[in-house]
Amino acid sequence: MSLKSERRGIHVDQSELLCKKGCGYYGNPAWQGFCSKCWREEYHKARQRQIQEDWELAERLQREEEEAFASSQSSQGAQSLTFSKFEEKKTNEKTRKVTTVKKFFSASSRAGSKKAEIQEAKAPSPSINRQTSIETDRVTKEFIDFLKTFHKTGQEVYKQTKMFLEAMPYKRDLSIEEQSECTQDFYQNVAERMQTRGKVPPEKVEKIMDQIEKHIMTRLYKFVFCPETTDDEKKDLAIQKRIRALHWVTPQMLCVPVNEEIPEVSDMVVKAITDIIEMDSKRVPRDKLACITRCSKHIFNAIKITKNEPASADDFLPTLIYIVLKGNPPRLQSNIQYITRFCNPSRLMTGEDGYYFTNLCCAVAFIEKLDAQSLNLSQEDFDRYMSGQTSPRKQESESWPPEACLGVKQMYKNLDLLSQLNERQERIMNEAKKLEKDLIDWTDGIAKEVQDIVEKYPLEIKPPNQPLAAIDSENVENDKLPPPLQPQVYAG
Repeated sequence: MSLKSERRGIHVDQSELLCKKGCGYYGNPAWQGFCSKCWREEYHKARQRQIQEDWELAERLQREEEEAFASSQSSQGAQSLTFSKFEEKKTNEKTRKVTTVKKFFSASSRAGSKKAEIQEAKAPSPSINRQTSIETDRVTKEFIDFLKTFHKTGQEVYKQTKMFLEAMPYKRDLSIEEQSECTQDFYQNVAERMQTRGKVPPEKVEKIMDQIEKHIMTRLYKFVFCPETTDDEKKDLAIQKRIRALHWVTPQMLCVPVNEEIPEVSDMVVKAITDIIEMDSKRVPRDKLACITRCSKHIFNAIKITKNEPASADDFLPTLIYIVLKGNPPRLQSNIQYITRFCNPSRLMTGEDGYYFTNLCCAVAFIEKLDAQSLNLSQEDFDRYMSGQTSPRKQESESWPPEACLGVKQMYKNLDLLSQLNERQERIMNEAKKLEKDLIDWTDGIAKEVQDIVEKYPLEIKPPNQPLAAIDSENVENDKLPPPLQPQVYAG
């Protein structure tokens, strides 16, 4: 799903939101651009190919073992271990390997095998019903009351749902993708049974599926949301850090057609941010989608009030990106992955929920890849803003309306002063670095000139001259001479 950035702002072709297989449903980046239905088909094909390859590998290894055994029997003769015992051991080993391969690649096995595994498995932990919270009990009661209106169909749905919930604790050793596959298989099987056997109308099937999703995901939420076996938490921290680093992005850079100076528009922006943040507090995928839908509708209303005309899709995506940047929703990637894995697939494939969710995925992808060109900035300015060295110039106080809050005016004035101080400090640092470089260059130049002069006029150091000898130094009889006369004073 590619994103395009033009001078007029951010633009995504609406055809790029659809499944890349051309079925007409909405695609999802988590499903490599496929819709839920096409992704499951591709996933099953890949899984079947993997199972076939493992079967072929197991058969090849079996043939090699048989050949090696026959060779050892012909060379060594009779062994203490009889052939029947060896065959029994070999058969057990082959059965163990094949069973392991089937368990690993067959996340959604038949109902009978599931029931047998549940009966044979030991359950060291208490029953799920003993661990339910007050909210879980309330949701269960509402689910039972809802199914009572459907009589026999309701009883069958409740029975299947109960079996599914009893089986899920024994599947926690599976990867989260395999648990998601089991849940999606359950959704599909229940919906098909209601339509084929129960002859339930499609609109009622959709309502029942919503209640089923609410019931089972309220119980499974703490086990399948942001599990430790995935890197969801790591992605959450990465996107939060990225959004914090982009705090300086303004609506003008994104070409957001929203004027927050209008009180009604400002209220809509606040409500949109509140809804996108509130998404993390919900436990059911459908409720999380409802938060995204409410947020998106507030965005459309804000654009409509600002422009005095209906909002377009090209206006919606930049504004959604701005709302995400301004709100920095908690555990954003975990919520997106949770919805993708465990939501009723029909909601993500069609309707306004699927459209808004697909746009949110596009917004997150754009934020992760946002660069200078996307914001119509030079690379130098973008790097300075990202490093925190400076920030875009804020709105001048003279342009504020008379009824604007004095505290907000003072805040922006202080931010502007800080920005100017940062620029001055940056200029001083650049000048200091330039001066330091000039001093180093001057020192190197003087040293080079001295070296050149020394090489051109080398210094010759001559030995010291011999001291002058006394006139009679060579007279050997000097020692026999009388001492010199000393002046004497006579009293007259």
